[in-house]
Amino acid sequence: QTFKTEKLVDITARKADYQTANTHCKDNSQFNMLKKLELDIGAYPALIEHCNKQNINFLSTPFDLDSIDLLLGLGMETFKIPSGEITNLPYLKKIGSLKKQVILSTGMSSMEEIAAALNVLASSGTPKENITVLHCNTEYPTPMEDVNLMALLSIEKEFDVNVGYSDHTLGIEVPIAATALGATVIEKHFTLDRNMEGPDHKASLEPDELKAMVKAIRNIEKAMGDGVKKPTKSELKNKEIVRKSIFIAHDLPEGHIIEENDLEMKRPGDGISPMEMGEITEKKLLVSKKKGEKLLPSDFSSKWRKK
Repeated sequence: QTFKTEKLVDITARKADYQTANTHCKDNSQFNMLKKLELDIGAYPALIEHCNKQNINFLSTPFDLDSIDLLLGLGMETFKIPSGEITNLPYLKKIGSLKKQVILSTGMSSMEEIAAALNVLASSGTPKENITVLHCNTEYPTPMEDVNLMALLSIEKEFDVNVGYSDHTLGIEVPIAATALGATVIEKHFTLDRNMEGPDHKASLEPDELKAMVKAIRNIEKAMGDGVKKPTKSELKNKEIVRKSIFIAHDLPEGHIIEENDLEMKRPGDGISPMEMGEITEKKLLVSKKKGEKLLPSDFSSKWRKK
């Protein structure tokens, strides 16, 4: 996150309840807390260099107009709008005018507020195709009953935009579920140690958890498929094994007229399908059959099959 405390918060602003609880500090000043958390401008070149070496797209969220200029000057190509700025008209206009890729977080927002923000971004020069809207709940940690993942689908349908999910729950299952619902971007707080000093560590993932989440999301992406229901290559070999064919339930003489109680359905499925039983009943056997034998097309007239 990129901000100048003096531009972000008034000296009189108090901490959120979760910030007070997680900082274990009697000082209830949001200004004083954030002032300690400003990232020094000298750190950015090293961060960007490291991202480049690791093939990571560098991204920091600006919280004021000056920070937007700073990040633009550093060559950042995607701008994340935090939930708290979704009603900040000058901020939205400036982001929109950059015509970059935009990620819009929507914590605490109504559908009307999302629509208004999208309109500002679009009228300022950023096409809707460049915007990904994140469903989000701004509580740290978010209670499961307040996640409302289905809102992600509502946003996608209402605004016809790419959607994602910004998660503040404990654990990794909700972002995985969001991926299954179509989220194309997942945001999750990350820390080296949840016991570190600061307001957000308690609701963040540690390295092994982040790795597990990413692995699960990649698996879900593979599992989504193309939506066409058809036998897959991996299961075709099992088709004959687990499906059934028509077998003879008891001894039958040549010339017998087949009835339903003469037949039983058993594996394997390499013979006549039980779905064709209606075409077989009331047909005359051309040969005698023993109990347990598989019924074959050659056992009666070949004209029974539907064209």
